[in-house]
Amino acid sequence: MRVLVHDFSGHPFQVELSRELARRGHRVTHSYCPAWVSGKGRLEAEPGDTLVIEPVGPSEPIAKDAFVRRVLVEARLGLQLLGQVRRTKADVALLSNAQIPTLVVFSLGMMLLRKPWVLWHQDVYAVAVRAFAGDKLGRGFRLVAALFTIAERWVSRRAAAVVVIADSFVDVHREWGTDAKTTVIPNWAPLDEIVPVPRRNAWSGEQGLDEVRTLLYSGTLGLKHNPALLVSLARAVIDGGTPVRLVVVNEGPAVDVLRAEAERLDVPLTLLPFQPYERLSEVLGSGDVLVVLLEQSAGAFSVPSKTLSYLCAGRPVLGLMPAENLASQLVASVDGCVLRPEEASIPAAADWVRGVLADDEEQARLGKQSRALAEREFALEGCTDKFETILRGAVRA
Repeated sequence: MRVLVHDFSGHPFQVELSRELARRGHRVTHSYCPAWVSGKGRLEAEPGDTLVIEPVGPSEPIAKDAFVRRVLVEARLGLQLLGQVRRTKADVALLSNAQIPTLVVFSLGMMLLRKPWVLWHQDVYAVAVRAFAGDKLGRGFRLVAALFTIAERWVSRRAAAVVVIADSFVDVHREWGTDAKTTVIPNWAPLDEIVPVPRRNAWSGEQGLDEVRTLLYSGTLGLKHNPALLVSLARAVIDGGTPVRLVVVNEGPAVDVLRAEAERLDVPLTLLPFQPYERLSEVLGSGDVLVVLLEQSAGAFSVPSKTLSYLCAGRPVLGLMPAENLASQLVASVDGCVLRPEEASIPAAADWVRGVLADDEEQARLGKQSRALAEREFALEGCTDKFETILRGAVRA
């Protein structure tokens, strides 16, 4: 098959899937949008690769808070993806993390081209926007949420098949009438690329973190997160008698929030931009405890992929996120700590962190359990088998 795999974000496990499909003999083009600021995977061709990697869309960062401009950029991206389909003569396309305007334009174009495509549904945007619109935004954004619901349902119906990342998504597709063509394939993280490393490593030494205890967060901080909770957690750990430094690897508006809150609460803070992917193991290995954030209202429609990377890295994990989230269940299964993402949870979270930091053997045990779970759950071969079957079925249909 000729396959176009587009992952808007450029995350690690999507490009790992593309590499494996190419290794199996398919002619695969993997595209991503460089304008989206986030942690990226291995997005360069490597010796022996038959995979073709092509950026698509603008190179300048997308202004996430400039709504109208962002919608126009995302709609144009749909046209550019159609150009990739035609240029590569793809038999089928697989789209992951694509935004609603992109999906609408792309779906219309694929109808005209009479080509099948598969929706890899990482977030139910309609549910997400509606939840935040009801809590935080005005009437105009509630209207946008309603339009997104209609659009997302429409593109789901146009897709030849839908892959969702958790059972909770199936209820939404049942409501939309698309559950019959929906398959659940949980996300994973690249086991061979994110590996456990010593707590003291080259990266931790460069950042001056060898001699301090660290709470580390690495990844996106957006609407689905409350970054101030990270600072509150560090402050509570310190107030309990355990010195700790908060390390956050992120780019975007949350950086200013973190900096101001850390200054207000007098919390030692290291703020860094997204690091090169080849150093991610060292970055995560430098955290004594790795922290995940997810707002309560995001529980049913988002599975933070950073959690999966944390498990691969073999470190203790603390999740301030909804208990019903699939990532929460993974963390809890390896004796990590999962609490509601609110200030009321901070004392209990700080107690757990202090217990882990005070016991090197417990820290090592939790880390080994995390890695063992990743090795059981994230086998690439089985995931690729499922995607290959779905893509072949879309082409035959």
